[in-house]
Amino acid sequence: MLRRAYSLMHTAAAMATLYEEEKATAARYVHATARGHEAVQLAAAFLLTETDYAAPYYRDDALLLGLGLRPYELMLQLLAKADDPFSGGRTYYAHPSLRRAGIPVIPHQSSATGMQAIPATGMAHAIHYFEKQGLRIDAPQGKQGGGHDKPLVLCSIGDGAMTEGEVAEALQMAVLHQLPIVYLVQDNDWGISATGREMRAMNAYEFAAGFPGLHRLQVDGADFGSSYQGLAAAFAHVRSRRGPVLVHAKCPLLGHHTSGVRREWYRHDLASHQDQDPLPRLHAQLLQMGFAEKELAALETAAQATVRADWEAAVAAPNPDPATFADHEFAPAAVTAETGERSPAGAEKALMVDAALHAVDDILREFPEALFYGQDVGGELGGVFREAALLAKKYGESRVFNTPIQEAYIVGSTAGMTAVGARPIVEIQFADYIWPALNQLVEELSKSCYLTMGKFPVPALIRVPIGAYGGGGPYHSGSIESTLLTIRGIKVVYPSNAADMKGLMRAAFLDPNPVVMLEHKGLYWSKVPGTEEAKTVEPAAGYAIPLGKAAVAQSADPDKLRRGDTALVVTYGMGVHWAKAASRDFAGQVEILDLRTLNPLDFDAVTAATRRHGKVLVLTEEPLMNSFAESLAGRIQRHCFEVLDAPVFTLGAANMPAIALNVELERQMLPSAAKVATVLGELLSY
Repeated sequence: MLRRAYSLMHTAAAMATLYEEEKATAARYVHATARGHEAVQLAAAFLLTETDYAAPYYRDDALLLGLGLRPYELMLQLLAKADDPFSGGRTYYAHPSLRRAGIPVIPHQSSATGMQAIPATGMAHAIHYFEKQGLRIDAPQGKQGGGHDKPLVLCSIGDGAMTEGEVAEALQMAVLHQLPIVYLVQDNDWGISATGREMRAMNAYEFAAGFPGLHRLQVDGADFGSSYQGLAAAFAHVRSRRGPVLVHAKCPLLGHHTSGVRREWYRHDLASHQDQDPLPRLHAQLLQMGFAEKELAALETAAQATVRADWEAAVAAPNPDPATFADHEFAPAAVTAETGERSPAGAEKALMVDAALHAVDDILREFPEALFYGQDVGGELGGVFREAALLAKKYGESRVFNTPIQEAYIVGSTAGMTAVGARPIVEIQFADYIWPALNQLVEELSKSCYLTMGKFPVPALIRVPIGAYGGGGPYHSGSIESTLLTIRGIKVVYPSNAADMKGLMRAAFLDPNPVVMLEHKGLYWSKVPGTEEAKTVEPAAGYAIPLGKAAVAQSADPDKLRRGDTALVVTYGMGVHWAKAASRDFAGQVEILDLRTLNPLDFDAVTAATRRHGKVLVLTEEPLMNSFAESLAGRIQRHCFEVLDAPVFTLGAANMPAIALNVELERQMLPSAAKVATVLGELLSY
């Protein structure tokens, strides 16, 4: 093992040296190297098994070498080449994503500082869940458990990143559920140009003392023996399921922060860091142990020759085909046609909230890998809208459980959960509180499929109660779909009735991509006047509607259509019910197209309906300015201009920063059936 460690240290060092020598080519894309961190990274790599899971960070190229990756493979990523095994030239150096025999599963993670802690903890959470349920973890390598070893997760992170709030969320959940994870904190006392003294009141080891139940260790990260011994103890602690461990490793930073932020610009401590170089320290230790200088020199020469040969091959390797730039935006949908019974004989009408509850119940009963968590969805309450009522009692607290008030963890953990094979359904309690989760939703979930060439899509269903009614006020009434729709790589669903709720819920769960399901609170119980039709006959278990298919919620009279005396309302959610109520003033003149899914958008249905009528109103509950509705109106005008008999009209909420608490002020701000009727009258008479 020591011989291999010495060889790989030289390999990592030779790569860093070569990248400097060839910086005209190597620095075309920003990268960092492990120089100074090699000892602790290799120690960690040697302790991982193929049934473990790992979340390396962007300085961990020595760790990747220790796991068995070739310098050539890392160089393909450095140079953004077509055969980059992680991303096909899409993402940065040392940002791996890999499913390969003999190597731990390594899901995608972003560059954002500290972001890896939550997905990594989600992986450990899924392992914990599978073990408690007595379920098999179907490792992609085809093996279950590496001999007697139980799987664990290694989360590699820098000490500066430990100041991120999302790291605290991850540690909280790891301790709360005693998850099988090792947090390896590599502390080189630098952020970019800020030192530890400037960035933190305590180091990671001291910080971890605030989490009772989080075992702590310190190692000399520049010494291979100390690192291996400490990490071996940490791994043994976790594998025996005595809870999570944080290992604090002090390391020198010998290279640049990155190729784009040069050490000579601001570093004045390089000499003291150089004294801690792990490579000469291991060299001296090996000589003391009886290794011959000639043998060590041969290992160094061989490492340098391998690195040089691999570099020449990587430089000559082909670049990606530009035509493949759009590959892997989404994994292929699981539901491509409507299936099951929408209106089974003898079935009673159901409220939307009950249809959703029954859909989740069906899923949990049918799919043992499914679990449901969020704020207040477990225990006795079953959600503040009773949308998970009694599910925790029925399926147990391991499957349906409450989380702390941690929106980032709720969403970000799904990226790790799904990498292990769990299928999470999670809930953000109100749309207005989704913002802390956007970091994870944008950086981790939405990009994972694309940046891993489809290896790690994130099949997560994220439920979000949304919308205003009856004085919910400024923090429980917001509409957020336009913001979500700027995030590429996620799907957004917005049902308007119970049958669609149940069918879309199942399709969203089965979809291999992240799906946000927006559920209007005012439609849950059909208590808002004019929303009685949100209550429908409940479909049978197993009913599913493909995402991206709009539905005609109301047709126009064919005679009036032939006379050109009709208009189309394109809408979704509560807008469907405003439009239905308003259309009573224009009998037979109004078709209502319920989009149901906002991304992917059924624009073919929109254009076909536009061509039928020539007059279009796009209706939304959101403030109108810069909204999805305005964007859609622009697309309609661009693609259907020659058939339009009027400009595309739009109607939405007032352009205010929040919904007021007072119900009269709320009413003034929001669309209504009466306001829709006024606009329809103007449109029809245009």
